[in-house]
Amino acid sequence: MLSERLEFIAERDAEIFASAPAAPAVFLLQGEDAHSEPYISKTANLRRRLQRLLGPPTERSKKLNLRDRIHWIEYTPVGSDFESGFLLYKLLRSVFPKSYAARLRLRFAPFLKLHLENEYPRASITTRLGRLNGRSFYYGPFPSRTAAEKFANDSLDFFKMRRCVDDLRPDPAFPGCIYSEMKMCLAPCFKGCTDGEYAAEVGRVQTYFESGGQSLVRQIAVEREKASSQLEFENAAAQHARLEKLKPVLSQLPEMVHRLDQLSAVIIQPSAAPESVNLFRVDGGLISSPLAFAIPPPKHTRSQSMESRIQEALAAIPTVAPRSALETMEHLALLRRWYYRGSRKGEIFFADFLGNEKGALPVRRIVRGVARVYRGEGPEPAVERSAM
Repeated sequence: MLSERLEFIAERDAEIFASAPAAPAVFLLQGEDAHSEPYISKTANLRRRLQRLLGPPTERSKKLNLRDRIHWIEYTPVGSDFESGFLLYKLLRSVFPKSYAARLRLRFAPFLKLHLENEYPRASITTRLGRLNGRSFYYGPFPSRTAAEKFANDSLDFFKMRRCVDDLRPDPAFPGCIYSEMKMCLAPCFKGCTDGEYAAEVGRVQTYFESGGQSLVRQIAVEREKASSQLEFENAAAQHARLEKLKPVLSQLPEMVHRLDQLSAVIIQPSAAPESVNLFRVDGGLISSPLAFAIPPPKHTRSQSMESRIQEALAAIPTVAPRSALETMEHLALLRRWYYRGSRKGEIFFADFLGNEKGALPVRRIVRGVARVYRGEGPEPAVERSAM
């Protein structure tokens, strides 16, 4: 999994340290016995870290020193913190299959779950994914559980889908709850609506989540214009007030939040390879291994456009197949950790599944993003989100 390997001989330590790059890397230190437990970590300066771990021990020092235990050094240079975190995860998962989670301290991302397998669907917040081929849909990842709960509660105020968590057994004698009394729920618990009416309302909620709220924006705007054209000014004013109330709700929604099976994107990161950037594909929340994308000199760009080169490169990256819900949760935890960081390096561009069923990537924006990351510039200004 790691690309470089050095034999460590204490008598030649200066020569070995000099051959290691003074650059970021993920590394593994192994004893002569291949069955002994290795030391695995990442560092911003591999040479300095090896000198600290494998150099001559200082008298009375309490620092970890592995000079007398290590025989092999393996490492891979990395170009970004995102790449080092992802490679470290894959390495620890391979070497320590039973304890890697505790070593990484991953915090699973919160999702909004639409329980479509329930006879009377509802929404809830969860950090656990169910069966990958189940009927329920997951929307996220959100930065925190609090953010997910606030968005869900504020959004559901515009609909009449149930908020209760029980498996319903409709009974006309049931008194209902505060939401049904306030006309904020269709009350399937006491057959306040037909099953078809409730299913239609759930469909509206699902469309709302999958469109980033734009389906409701369009619906309210149409109703406002219709009322205005019919000189029903009070109704038009009420629809306008609803629209104004909806805007701050949608402003809470990060661009990262998608339906999980439609969470497809391209991440651009600096590369350890010269004159290159790294491209990571994200498909259904799963992150692919990086592809080093070379930036050609200007005189070589005339034969083939940058757009076509990027499309060919992305097509060459194999799609990662989900092996388990747990693995998907882990990839999403890594993605969430990077995306919601205060100052993240690199850029991400999401596929549009509303304009194209297969999810079209914004190739022109990706080209500009590649140029910015290559030059070490900041990301493009945030654009208003129109849809998931």
